Amino acid sequence: MCAGMCAALSGCVTAPSASEPPSLLQTDRQLLVMLRTSPPHFRPDRNYSGVYGASGGGARAAGAQLAREHGLTLLDEWPMPALGVDCLVMQAADAAAVRNRIDELSHDPRVSWVQPMHAYHLLGGDPLSAMQPAARPWRLDALHRIATGRGVVVAEVDSGVDASHPDLRGQIAQSRNFVDAGPVPAENHGTEVAGIIAAVADNGIGIAGVAPQARLLALRACWQVQAGGAATCNSFTLAKALQFALQADPQVLNLSLGGPRDELLTRLLDLAVAQDIVVVGAADPDPANAFPARHPGVLAVATDEETDAVDASDLRAPGRDIPTTVVGGGWEFVRGSSFAAAEVSGLVALLRQLSPRADAAAVRAALQGPVAVGLGVLRPTTIDPCAAAARLGAHCACDCAVTQVVEKMPRH
Repeated sequence: MCAGMCAALSGCVTAPSASEPPSLLQTDRQLLVMLRTSPPHFRPDRNYSGVYGASGGGARAAGAQLAREHGLTLLDEWPMPALGVDCLVMQAADAAAVRNRIDELSHDPRVSWVQPMHAYHLLGGDPLSAMQPAARPWRLDALHRIATGRGVVVAEVDSGVDASHPDLRGQIAQSRNFVDAGPVPAENHGTEVAGIIAAVADNGIGIAGVAPQARLLALRACWQVQAGGAATCNSFTLAKALQFALQADPQVLNLSLGGPRDELLTRLLDLAVAQDIVVVGAADPDPANAFPARHPGVLAVATDEETDAVDASDLRAPGRDIPTTVVGGGWEFVRGSSFAAAEVSGLVALLRQLSPRADAAAVRAALQGPVAVGLGVLRPTTIDPCAAAARLGAHCACDCAVTQVVEKMPRH
């Protein structure tokens, strides 16, 4: 999944140059060390630039010493003020040494915790024939008369977004690169997810996003490894993007990716949920890729055609023949839970505009609604957006089939 790009020299690993970010090195040889920091280190303001601050020199020096003591190479570091730590990326001579170093460092009083570097991949991405699957069952035309996502910010943690695409111009509030030091490249998966969420409406071309007046934080934490759009991420790049998102305080966070449970990412997601950010994750039938969708408080979204390993609490959304934006100014049709999750993120943006005082738990409950039971088995929830709006106490512009039997939630 990640190609090795450094050579071993006399038992040590050469530190990467600025053009060789550690995110592109062999993750099985890397570990993340969370170094305790003092309160003056933190500057959690909305102008956080994603650049390591003046106090980073102290963390680097302490990290370099720690690495030397344990026979490791310090590759990179990043402040995680939300967690009160500096995150250090270190690399061992080989994968077998990682387990021993984790055990050693876990007993060091300077270290808050230490963990392996995990790899993640973006989900979905196959082109299909033309169809607009969510427009009719979700009654988007009717919903767009009362909500378009205006005033709502959606953080998309993904690969790079093509901000010059004619259906995405003006939709990107901020674009940041947490993979390397270069400009944000236009990559397929990130561009496809962005179009589903927030493509411009009524411009005479292409498509309209589910929330066409929402604004995106395009946070590149994954990099494209194949021309078709397949991309990968790791614990460090994702954590940097999540740290930025926490301080930007969006209403919605889209994570169309999957991989193993990760302690650092778990703690950051817990903070996002506690901050009333609605976190939407793409469900993967493979248990090895169940994180972050299965994390408590995350809205897990499966496609409406998936039948295996789908949890009863999962939302079901259209997952095939979804038209969206692609790099270079065009459009194509995609399938997969990545894109079903993007549809739900757009829908959450509509609901948060309609009921801005509703907290994340209320939005999740409104979307999930009563869990259907058939033959004694809990069934995943098929979304009725109009009923969800009604449950939040918002005006419903369309004929909500289930609102006649649904108990209204308290108004917000």
